Amino acid sequence: MGFIERLQSLSKKIDQIASNLATEEATKTALVMPFLHSVLGYDVFDPSEVIPEFTADAGTKKGEKVDYALIKDDEVQILIECKKFGEKLTPKHASQLFRYFSVTNARLAILTNGAEYEFYTDLDAPNKMDEKPFLTLDLADIDEHVVPEVKKLTKSSFDVDSIVNAAGELKYLNQIKKLLEQQFDEPEEDFVKLFASRVYDGVLTAKVKAQFSEITGKALKQFLNDSINERLKSAIGPDVRTPMPEAAETIEAPAHVEKQEERDSKIVTTEEEIDGFNIIKAIVRQKVSVDRIAPRDTQSYFGVLLDDNNRKPLCRLHFNAKQKYIGIFDENKKETRHPIESIDDIFNFSDQILKTVEFYE
Repeated sequence: MGFIERLQSLSKKIDQIASNLATEEATKTALVMPFLHSVLGYDVFDPSEVIPEFTADAGTKKGEKVDYALIKDDEVQILIECKKFGEKLTPKHASQLFRYFSVTNARLAILTNGAEYEFYTDLDAPNKMDEKPFLTLDLADIDEHVVPEVKKLTKSSFDVDSIVNAAGELKYLNQIKKLLEQQFDEPEEDFVKLFASRVYDGVLTAKVKAQFSEITGKALKQFLNDSINERLKSAIGPDVRTPMPEAAETIEAPAHVEKQEERDSKIVTTEEEIDGFNIIKAIVRQKVSVDRIAPRDTQSYFGVLLDDNNRKPLCRLHFNAKQKYIGIFDENKKETRHPIESIDDIFNFSDQILKTVEFYE
């Protein structure tokens, strides 16, 4: 099993056992130890590699313990502090890590609740743990860009100098990404003024700024949507444009086949349906591989299925009339239609679509 597969396996386990993780000890046993052992490759039963309840006197604080210390080349390399599953990680939780960081040789520290892992080092001041993590891994929503960086922490690949050298860029890269995400949700005035001043020659009055705030928000979302569509179109090729008729359950006679072929000939897959399908793939790939998401066009709607299985409908696009609808399915496979003004509105139903995926997984 490859590294990403081991991460995904642990990710799937979280949903299965989440209701039983009521304590910090349960979290450590069920999630953190498997992460250290199966993902990072350390022998959690060998105290020369993993020391639980690691003690190091820190100034006036005597006998305090950090949950784990990872050992490599007979030196403490990584300190780990654990919190209960579901508990929000805060700087207060990292207080013991801050104290221990300065009295050991560790250059790396991890704060985790079993699902989220925050990775720290000493970029701002030597031998003093930074207040902000340089990397964050969320097992519930694994970012493909994070995976190669986490892999550097594995026992077989561990190189502290390489990790710390890359940490600086990662720290600021992640902070800039968060800022951009905030601008996508609600553009700040300075951000709006930057773009408005490049395209608008008039005076930026309060009314004009308000208009450009809305325009900038729409432009950002459309830009993201267009980028996703281009990537997906390149990945899936021209096959998605081929009409895929709804399969008949039984074939009773040649006449039935002729009628089926006649219906198939009337099916036309439109550009909007293709774009809508690409958006749905972009949403659902957070939970499952894109090659499991299949189109199924019919005369009355464009269906999207999981595993190309009629019993696993994810949603339906009703784009054949002037008013467009997206059909969302509940756990009983009952469809509810919601009106949408444009295909971009499909993103507004991301949570419902992802919840439908969970019904089948």
